Amino acid sequence: MAGKRWHERLGPAVTIAPGARVERFEVFFDLVFVFSFFIITRATAVSITNANLLHGLLVLAVLWWVWVVHTVVATRVRLGVGFVPALMIVAMAALFCFALSLPQAFGDPRRTTTGPVVVAVSYLLIRGVHLLLYWHVAQERPGERRLLLKYSPELVISTMLLLSAALIPPLISDMDRALILRDGLWLAVVVLQYSSGLVAGAWGWVVTSAEHWTERYDLILIIALGESIISVGVGGNLLGQPVTWPAIAAAVLGIFFTGALWWAHFDVIAPAARIAQHTAQGRSRVAMARDAYAYCQLVMIAGIILFALGAEEIVRQVADRSISLGEPPHGPAAPMLYGGVICYLFGDMLFQLRTLGTLSWTRVGTVLVLAAAIPLAMHLPALVALALLTAICIGLVVVELVAMADARRALLTAVYEERNTYEKHEAGWRARWHEGSPDEKPG
Repeated sequence: MAGKRWHERLGPAVTIAPGARVERFEVFFDLVFVFSFFIITRATAVSITNANLLHGLLVLAVLWWVWVVHTVVATRVRLGVGFVPALMIVAMAALFCFALSLPQAFGDPRRTTTGPVVVAVSYLLIRGVHLLLYWHVAQERPGERRLLLKYSPELVISTMLLLSAALIPPLISDMDRALILRDGLWLAVVVLQYSSGLVAGAWGWVVTSAEHWTERYDLILIIALGESIISVGVGGNLLGQPVTWPAIAAAVLGIFFTGALWWAHFDVIAPAARIAQHTAQGRSRVAMARDAYAYCQLVMIAGIILFALGAEEIVRQVADRSISLGEPPHGPAAPMLYGGVICYLFGDMLFQLRTLGTLSWTRVGTVLVLAAAIPLAMHLPALVALALLTAICIGLVVVELVAMADARRALLTAVYEERNTYEKHEAGWRARWHEGSPDEKPG
């Protein structure tokens, strides 16, 4: 009885409607994911080496898969209604512990196993919450439950691999072999996760609300871009330091090129892809949701983290008064900055190709220009290298605004017409609340 009363007080889980939008609680939950992105950036920035970059990308891939599973659950049940938020807060706590333990996930295995074990246990708890919630809401659909059981071994095996990566390396006396084994186990987790998504295909799964799915991924991408700005500001040593004109110039350039990258995706590509996702039905909709949003956007997120690391290094150098402004970018700053933007645009091109079936010559040309500019940027003064990148990104936006003006205008007209119609419908439905109100005036 007590359990029943508790369930009744909180309310039942509510399924997603075809026109559902993202709820406030979902954005609240997403902030913990973005905190994890921030931790990955900070942990990698401590010592930028090839090994650390690989570790950061492995952790990002595992974390992103948790995000993908989370969004799949959110296509089935409203996360901010009934008893579900209470369950999701448990998952948030586990995710927070996961993020806090990430810097130790690839540390010296002889010193401590606490961090790696916490990573594995937190991962199991997050995925377990998702599995239990989906199992609960699928109780009226036996076929959906059978499908869930069919692919649940991925959770068990991936957790066992993460636990093995935490517990086995400390037992190996040869440190090189221990580190290779640990990295190999993490790589096996990533391969298992993303291959299971491909093996699962589009059969049996449903994206009930295309609006909810696209909006959710748009928001996480926007928040990740915003996090990159925070990372540059914090890691670039701009806080608490005397303000200098070069530091201000570097900060402004960072805002400008990040804004240009936002524009490159969200001005035309994102709204056109949203319409394509709405248009697709059945398995085609699920396959597009998986390929474009779950897979291609991972490449874009990886690019954001990489260019944030590069920009952070350059801004830190420019803000340091002991370093001459004429010095070129130190270490791998320029390759990471330019390479990160290339990675972001390449992921965006894959996204465009999968959703719209097109490829813009402007994007291909920009990627080639950025690749050719890397050797030059490594020898230019750091601030000039950042300015060159900003000019290329803004140039992409300007060229597309001019060259694709008619197509852009037609798309945005359709988008705003749809939005205005939807908002008028909402306002008309809510007008019933004012019927008979003494404050209502005719006309």
